[in-house]
Amino acid sequence: MLTTSLQIPQELSFMLTETSKLDVQRAEKLLLELANGLQSVTEGQPQEAWLPLAAAVDSAVNLNGWFTPEQVRFALEAWVKALQPDAVEAWLGSLPAKSSGGAVTLGIVMAGNIPLVGLHDLICGVVSGHRVQLKPSRDDAGLTAALLSCWSKVFPGLQEQVTIAEAALRDFDAVIATGSRNSGRYFQHYFGKVPHIIRGQRTSVAVLDGSESHEDMVALAGDIFQYFGLGCRNVTQVFVPKDFDLDRLFAAFVDWDHTASHNRYYNNYTYHKALWLMEAVDLLENGFILLKEDAGWVSPVGALHYQRYEALSDVEARLEEGKDQIQCRVGQGGIDFGSAQFPGLADYADGVDVMAFLLALEA
Repeated sequence: MLTTSLQIPQELSFMLTETSKLDVQRAEKLLLELANGLQSVTEGQPQEAWLPLAAAVDSAVNLNGWFTPEQVRFALEAWVKALQPDAVEAWLGSLPAKSSGGAVTLGIVMAGNIPLVGLHDLICGVVSGHRVQLKPSRDDAGLTAALLSCWSKVFPGLQEQVTIAEAALRDFDAVIATGSRNSGRYFQHYFGKVPHIIRGQRTSVAVLDGSESHEDMVALAGDIFQYFGLGCRNVTQVFVPKDFDLDRLFAAFVDWDHTASHNRYYNNYTYHKALWLMEAVDLLENGFILLKEDAGWVSPVGALHYQRYEALSDVEARLEEGKDQIQCRVGQGGIDFGSAQFPGLADYADGVDVMAFLLALEA
């Protein structure tokens, strides 16, 4: 239980929810302003308040070589899609009641593997009405700070509700922290004494039954290659029937040959190709991706693991074994091909309902 002596600053009282009900009207306005601002940036005609984010999108690659302008804009477009009015209304309408306790200080430690990967946690924190203290990843390339600055200009009160920690988080009452498996153990030690959600590394899988169309395979390619395969929702393991022709995958991957022109990606590809050839590993490749038959859930950048199966029951058993390492399942028995990189507001990472966690917190 959080301490009941927590004081709410006078200047925040106008915006922090103090009743047992979520301030849905405020949340809708917040998310509408965010969606409109992001859309203006993706369309190349940023509203004046959102010019700093547009500049950050173009310069991010200078701070993080993986964050090309195309990849960052894709992330923004995915969020514009998730923040459509009907989707926002449905999400807000599904949320549980807020605790009657006052606002607390929520610390959010963000990952930096793909652009704005921590935005969902930020949205949840803001909508919940709690004070939010952010710690962006060193790989964030300034995107979160730019977005928050722009968002604060168009929504009064947000600047007082959300701050960015220059050093370590301090004076927090609850934490959401995302990182690698190693950092997850550190987070557990450091944040374990307060209410928390701690996430480590996960990946995603696809299950094919052989009946898929070429269009399905093309859509799957996006699930694999987007963000250079660095996201937890990127497919890194594909289950295929024992007689599946892998050339069908290569035929669908053609439009992603431009990844070979990205130095970091191509260096990973050539490194693992040389390493595995020296180890006499059987490989299939097309000049920009390696297909390796391997049971490992996570394939290296520039590679894709696959496993052949005789019965879907075998796949189900294998997925059950690895359920704590899998973020989402694409294809047979899972979400649609091509949808992995378009999570909705209710698609909480690791299956942990962030809003239920936040709305249950009490001062």
